[in-house]
Formats: sequence, C-alpha cells, structure tokens
Amino acid sequence: MCWTALVTYFCLVNFNDLPTVSAKNFDKIGHLTFHFGLTALWFLYFRFQKRNENRKALLISFGFSFVYGVLLEIVQANFTDTRSGDIADVAANTVGGLIAVLACSVLAKPMKTQTE
Repeated sequence: MCWTALVTYFCLVNFNDLPTVSAKNFDKIGHLTFHFGLTALWFLYFRFQKRNENRKALLISFGFSFVYGVLLEIVQANFTDTRSGDIADVAANTVGGLIAVLACSVLAKPMKTQTE
C-alpha cells in the first residue's frame, strides 16, 4: 500500500523545478517501473493475504493497476496545473503491469507448490 501512495505522489507532484533528463521518453520508463511494482506487490497481497489462487490474484492486481493508472492520468489532465494526462503514459503503465503479470506467473508456480 505504501508503494501505491508513492506512485500517487510521484504522478501528481510538480516536477517543474527539478532538472530534466534529456533522454527521449525517459518518463515512460518510470511509468513502466511504477506499474510493474504496483502490479507485483498487489499480486503478493491478493495471493498470500487474501488467499486467492494465482490466476485470480493476477487478474485483480493487473485490473487494479490498469484502472488506477487511467484514473491518475485523468486526475493529471483535469485537476493539476503542472501535469498533463497522456495516453502514452497509460500504455507504459499497461506494459509494466503486463510484464509483472508475466513475471509473477512464472515465479508463482514454484510458490504454489511450496505454500500449498
């Protein structure tokens, strides 16, 4: 849950006073990384705290990450003066979530046999 708060903060805070990175689409790497972490951590929560099966935990965590990412872009576009919503950010968020789903799918199979 702390990761979710951290993602929210970094997606809504004003970065205009900070130095910029000149690498093209550098912010997309940040979006991808944030949503990879968001999806993976929520998967662990839904899998082990809520005792969901791997598939259900993956679907819930990816769905949460996707909806959360879209809502953050809407908030940026409509309720902040220094940030703007971007469909490319939504795509980067989605790719990060999908990579997390793939990674968790591969890594969760060994966890399933050890915990059950």
